[in-house]
Amino acid sequence: MTWRVEVDAKQCMASGMCANIAPELFVLGEARSRPVTPEIEEDERALDAADCCPALAITVSDDGGNVIGPRP
Repeated sequence: MTWRVEVDAKQCMASGMCANIAPELFVLGEARSRPVTPEIEEDERALDAADCCPALAITVSDDGGNVIGPRP
């Protein structure tokens, strides 16, 4: 199963928490973070990054399009 990872550029405050939690999944640029690739294999670290994002800018969806992160 694959997941889709997105970072909302308007919400991202470039805190770098996602890149610290999952450096294989996120890259911190000058103005914002971005996923290394938008589609990934299931990886709990993507959900952890979405949960820890102070701006709630990260969304993780399953292959059916259901949002699974951040978790409530």
